[in-house]
Amino acid sequence: MQIPFVKMHGLGNDYVYLDRAAATGGRAAPAVAESRLPALAEAIADRHFGVGGDGLVLILPGDSAPLRMRMFNADGSEAEMCGNAIRCVARYAHDTGLVRSPRFSIETMRRAVAMEMLDDGRVCADMGAPMTLDNGAELTAAPLRPETLTIDGVEHEFTPVSMGNPHAVVFVDHLDFDLAAVGTRWEHHPRFPQRTNTEFVVPLARDRLRMRVWERGSGETLACGTGACAAAVAAVVTGRADRRVTLHLRGGDLEIHWSPDDNHVYMTGSASYVFDGTFTWQTTEQS
Repeated sequence: MQIPFVKMHGLGNDYVYLDRAAATGGRAAPAVAESRLPALAEAIADRHFGVGGDGLVLILPGDSAPLRMRMFNADGSEAEMCGNAIRCVARYAHDTGLVRSPRFSIETMRRAVAMEMLDDGRVCADMGAPMTLDNGAELTAAPLRPETLTIDGVEHEFTPVSMGNPHAVVFVDHLDFDLAAVGTRWEHHPRFPQRTNTEFVVPLARDRLRMRVWERGSGETLACGTGACAAAVAAVVTGRADRRVTLHLRGGDLEIHWSPDDNHVYMTGSASYVFDGTFTWQTTEQS
């Protein structure tokens, strides 16, 4: 199967994008059976035998919005939301004529996200109101507050936050440690039945945070948009930062604003092209 794709990244958080919305100026990708999408995600995201990336993103026609996004991690698991990916979808859609207005919405597994194309080329996304997590379930009314969790006999404080997907935000003194060993323990801890993304955050000032992130299903990535939102919220909740902060990630910076007016978190950052091409998917199974 020949599959046209576009590779894009948001601060180094790179995904392979398939256009299933037949954009003018874009190349429509062929349909793939639902049961084969996890295998395609694994194959196309492989950095040695595939295109390479943190996962696969499908751009689809929306129901109540112009577009819908589906996102698969590099291990084939489907995720509810990806902040960096949705900015890239917005830029691609606007550049190729899928949408004409600088303001539009993109549906995700959880909800439609309002997007705005800025004059400087960046994209602002309304990521909605943060929620807390109780054994994997989102709770809108419950207050956001730190909890403790024991890993290998050591008690850690973290703040559980959902931005449409689960996050555990851990404040640390430095980021010089083996994130793969630590992140895996958090991701698969029984406290998180759906696994979790984990953000390790160093507060630098009231308006600046530095972060490394371990994403469920993909490992360490250079940036995580929803993780940056969760980190900013947790920093406010624990008194470490103000509501408007810059997150310094390995791939670059994101501006996060947790508005006191509507309780929504607004994320602003870049969306960049890498290259496009055609992926030859060799599979013996019917797709």
